[in-house]
Amino acid sequence: QVRLVESGGNLVQAGGSLRLSCAVSGDTNCISAMGWYRQAPGKERHLVAAIRNDGSTDYVDSVKGRFTISRDTAKNTLYLQMDTLRPEDTAVYYCKAPADRLCIYYGMDFWGNGTLVAVSS
Repeated sequence: QVRLVESGGNLVQAGGSLRLSCAVSGDTNCISAMGWYRQAPGKERHLVAAIRNDGSTDYVDSVKGRFTISRDTAKNTLYLQMDTLRPEDTAVYYCKAPADRLCIYYGMDFWGNGTLVAVSS
């Protein structure tokens, strides 16, 4: 299968920056598109940013212009550069990778265990 491990979460002051990483291992050929999700306390998990196999990206409106998603295929790592952080960005951040349609795991979603980002005002 596929294993995802996030890192880089921390406590930071408002206006600061963090870079999250998501290391992918296992059947990496099963992965094409990937995304970052976040879940704030007491709220549902939702998509923050996504990147397709062709490198095109999408962002939720609240992070446009502040967050940048990228990937290094040679290192099998997904990144989320977060700048100008706000207290409302506080959440556990997860990376997710749906299995590609050509993969035997097609239909499954792979998730990491999350990394905590806390932004103080």
